[in-house]
Order: sequence, then C-alpha cells, then structure tokens
Amino acid sequence: MDIYSVIKKPLVTEKSTIARDEENKYFFEVDRVATKIEIRNAVEKIFKVKVVNIHTINVTGKKKRVGRITGRKRSWKKAVITLAPGSSIEVYEGV
Repeated sequence: MDIYSVIKKPLVTEKSTIARDEENKYFFEVDRVATKIEIRNAVEKIFKVKVVNIHTINVTGKKKRVGRITGRKRSWKKAVITLAPGSSIEVYEGV
C-alpha cells in the first residue's frame, strides 16, 4: 500500500490536543485496511519522526435518521501514535 494513502487526515479535537501536549500522542484517520506496521512506516517516512507505539481503533458509523428514512454514517479507523520524546509533527504545530 502506498504510504500517502495510508494516512487520510489528522484529527484535531480537544482530547487530541491535550494528549499531544501532555503525552506526545497524535491522532490520525487512517485507511481501514492499514495495519500497524504500515501506519508506522508511513508516519516515520512522511514526517521523519521516531514512532514508539501505535493504538488503532475501528470506529463504527452511527445510525442517523432524517424523517422516516434511516441511514448510517461511514465507519472509519483511528490511529493514536506515540512519538519518541523530543519529536513532533509539524502539521499540528500552531493548531
């Protein structure tokens, strides 16, 4: 799998901002079929940082209803990436 198709976008929430500042953890939305090894290689090559640990979470899409029509939001995969001390990712700086 291409390293640029593994990582879709960074997730910027209140929880992710606190984790980034206190624990050096970064949150990304990743491809649903990507493994931890593929995610680690993509982050290390794209951002040129040292990855210490990776946790992945499969987020199930919620049921939504408009009138009598029910649907579902898409399911996606989240990766929580812990970097080595002293490392940071430039995308997040200033957010």
